[in-house]
Amino acid sequence: MKVNAFAATEPKAKLRPFSYELGAIGSEQVDIKVRYCGICHSDLSMINNEWGMTQYPLVPGHEIVGEVIAAGEAVKNVKIGDKVGLGWFSASCMSCQECMDGSHHLCANNEATIVGRHGGFADYVRGHWSWAIPLPEAIDMSKAGPLLCGGITVFNPIILANVKPTDTVGVIGIGGLGHMALKFLKSWGCEVIAFSSNPNKKEQILNMGANQVINSKSPEELEGIAGKLNFILNTTNVTLDWSSFLSTLAPKGRLHTVGAVLEPMAIPAFSLIGGEKSVGGSPLGSPALTKIMLDFCVRHDIYPTVEEFPFEKINEAIEHLEEGKARFRIVLKNN
Repeated sequence: MKVNAFAATEPKAKLRPFSYELGAIGSEQVDIKVRYCGICHSDLSMINNEWGMTQYPLVPGHEIVGEVIAAGEAVKNVKIGDKVGLGWFSASCMSCQECMDGSHHLCANNEATIVGRHGGFADYVRGHWSWAIPLPEAIDMSKAGPLLCGGITVFNPIILANVKPTDTVGVIGIGGLGHMALKFLKSWGCEVIAFSSNPNKKEQILNMGANQVINSKSPEELEGIAGKLNFILNTTNVTLDWSSFLSTLAPKGRLHTVGAVLEPMAIPAFSLIGGEKSVGGSPLGSPALTKIMLDFCVRHDIYPTVEEFPFEKINEAIEHLEEGKARFRIVLKNN
């Protein structure tokens, strides 16, 4: 099958039309006609080879929603005609301890949708049936794509940390990831404090459900909530004064990062020891948890705030994201 896509041929290159042939479908694989695909900062990192593992030509795109149009003979759970989503992962080994335990996203031999293969900035994409997540019937497909990456990335920590509806929680960075975390935690029942360094976002952040907005660069404002938070989720990829944020945690509180902070995080030991506090991190989530998250989103009408571009304007959309203008996620529509 011929696939028409958009690809980068070198770091920082504009994406150009690119075609390739998909070989014979595997027995456990499905082919998905792409209806919508989000643009994630991870796509930019792969385009620019920031992680040193990009293979060119690269077809990015890993926040995919669409329709199954072909299925191998051993496919389970989904069938031709089903509406599905495909995120960062497109396959896992299905036999290791992690897969057998239901933690497919921790499989050491998993396959990422845009690492060493072509992703969803295309009319078709292929993946293993286990990662083709069935979409709830009532979901808005035009806004669902970012949930398959950014959404599950911030939903998984809520489960891992056993966050309770009675908890007071904080979200650092109200951008593409953080604004979804804010919406999840608000619907979870929590009191939500948003940490942002951009005062221009304050009203919008409050309108999304935050109970309070704290200037993340203000020591005085951080001191004002010392010892109050049960859980903090960091969604930024920059170095911050982690000691100050740890001081806002209540005893047994947890600081959890999903932001890819490239520098070592300076965590003073005594800031953890005294209050039995902890620091953790996580990647996305399992297929089963992703399905639960999608059901939760439909039940509570939770969607990312998106801006939509046609596939033909893909480079304009990428530039919009690179310039920090996205509010808050970008979705490409495939006509």
